[in-house]
Amino acid sequence: MQRLAESHHSAALAQLASRIKATTQYGAANGADPFAKVKGLIETLIAKLEKEAEADATEKAYCDEQMAKTEAKKGELEDELAKLTTKIDQAAAKSAGLKEEVKELQAELVALTKEQAEMDKIRLDETNSFVKAKADLELGLEGVRKALMVLRDYYGSKEDDESFVQQPAVPQSHSKKEGAASSIIGILEVTESDFADNLAKIETEETDSQDSYDKGTQENKVEKASKEQDVKFKTQEFVSLDRAVGELSSDRESASTELSAVNEYYAKLKERCVAKPEAYAERKRRREAEIAGLKEALVVLENEAAFMQRSRHPRQRHNAFLTAQ
Repeated sequence: MQRLAESHHSAALAQLASRIKATTQYGAANGADPFAKVKGLIETLIAKLEKEAEADATEKAYCDEQMAKTEAKKGELEDELAKLTTKIDQAAAKSAGLKEEVKELQAELVALTKEQAEMDKIRLDETNSFVKAKADLELGLEGVRKALMVLRDYYGSKEDDESFVQQPAVPQSHSKKEGAASSIIGILEVTESDFADNLAKIETEETDSQDSYDKGTQENKVEKASKEQDVKFKTQEFVSLDRAVGELSSDRESASTELSAVNEYYAKLKERCVAKPEAYAERKRRREAEIAGLKEALVVLENEAAFMQRSRHPRQRHNAFLTAQ
């Protein structure tokens, strides 16, 4: 038994060997059967070791199950956290991009509004200038035409009268005045033509300017409507994304809290199941060897007890015979 204790470095076997030694030395002095006492000690230790082995196996099964479940849960939560983080990052990046696009669109809308305001002012100034110029030209044209009408009526009527009434020849000086009148009429006619041309020109320019303004205004309206729709939809989208980021962040926080609890439990589980001075396989091997050694010792002891019992029988019969005599 002492050799067995030394072989397996077993404190329990060493203690048993010490108790067996004491029992064999002092047990017989009290009239007790030392073999029975030693046998009881061995059987008690075997039962204790088997109970410990059963408890250790139960603990091993529990540890294996809990470690597997905890590691699986830990991995599941870590994967979930990674996926949530990826979704949050993607949604946040997309939201930031949309916000930047909305900011640019709003700046473009401001510029478009400013451009339209400038167009409106220019068109108003052009219209006012046109109205004034048209009024001046029409007034000038009307004055020239009235002057021409008066001159033509005047000189035209004198020529008609002279065709019916025979009068003395007109002096040379009067002839020069008629030539001057013709020159004035000619100048007025040129002026009339210039006024008419200028009026037609500014009217054409006004029409072209108005057409260009109307076209530009319509294009601005279409572009403004398009950009405003873009702003509306992109704003709705980034608001939705921000809401999703908030919900995903809440889910991630919950998962992170759960993972912290799992990690804390996992650390305690490793401390209980892994952080031991001796591995389960080694403990099992050593305990099985101890039990096998004890059972072998028990067999040896039982054989020795039987041998001693057989050795006593002849002496007992001889003593009985002497007593009968």
